[in-house]
Formats: sequence, structure tokens, C-alpha cells
Amino acid sequence: MKISGVDIRPGNILEYEKGIWKVAKIQHTQPGKGGAYMQVEMKNLIDGRKTNVRFRSADTVEKVRLDLKDFQYLYADDESLVFMDTDTFEQIQLPADLLGDAAAFLQDGMQVTLEMYDERPISVALPEQVEAEVVEADAVVKGQTASSSYKPAVLDNGVRVMVPPHIESGTRIIVDVYERSYVGKVS
Repeated sequence: MKISGVDIRPGNILEYEKGIWKVAKIQHTQPGKGGAYMQVEMKNLIDGRKTNVRFRSADTVEKVRLDLKDFQYLYADDESLVFMDTDTFEQIQLPADLLGDAAAFLQDGMQVTLEMYDERPISVALPEQVEAEVVEADAVVKGQTASSSYKPAVLDNGVRVMVPPHIESGTRIIVDVYERSYVGKVS
């Protein structure tokens, strides 16, 4: 499906210069002289390269439609992660760097969605939020107010997040996987 250069949005998957690219950031610019354009930062989903491209409103680019398939995370094996197709029970191995920083939040049996292009997995989407246990939290500094101050804490998966002062070690919390931020306390 062809789209105009000014209709590009973050998260879009585009076919550009014979590669598959995921849009990371966009900035719409309307200079005083000349036409408006969209400054687009993209990451190649095959080899990981990044690029910045200007698209004018007259430019068209091919938006790629990816197939989404549900998988279950099984285990990590050296430099790869093993997933099982929930329909066929077929197992596949993917490089751990395909997930980037989100890989720290993988849990045994977690349901994930693989984005496939020509039957080849190119990205893994984890749930937006996961539960984790705080294993280490700094003490509250006297005089801090609960409304605006946060303190550092370490989760059971080794990830550091900022949490409100009332959260202590041993507390189960909900964390945003992609922002790496505290969402709430598990009730």
C-alpha cells in the first residue's frame, strides 16, 4: 500500500531502497521557503542500520503489511531465544538482539507476537506491561514528598527503574516494558 510522505507515523513498517524499515521518530517541518516535509528516523529490521530521510508530501513510499503470529517464549539458549508457535507447536530460534532492551522482561511461558515478513520473523512484540518483583530499593530520604520524588530500584530481572518512595524490597509491581517505568503496584 502506497502512502504519502507526510502520512508516515512512528511504528510504520516501510519498504525503502530495497529494505524493510521501521519508523522510530518523525518530525514535520514547514520551512518559510519551499514545501513542507517529514524528517523520518528509521531502523532497518534486517541488518539494524539506522537512517534519517526527508519525505516531501509529493513523495510516496510503500507501507509493508506484516503478518502477526502468536508464539510462546520457552527458554534462552546461548545467544538465541527459543519460541514455540502456539498453533503448530513448532519451535524456532531467534537472535536475542532482535528484542533489544525488552529481552530482559521475557518470562518463561510468556505470550509474545512475532511480526513476520515473507514467513521470516523480523520483530518480537512483548506485552506492554509485565509484573516484576523489586529485589532492591533505596531507603527513603527524609524530607522527600511522595507526590514528586521517585527512588531507584532493581527488579528481579536486573532492570533498574524509578519507583515511588513507598515501594520496598519484595513488593510486586507492574512495569511498562518499553518505557522501563513504574506503572503501579500489583494488588
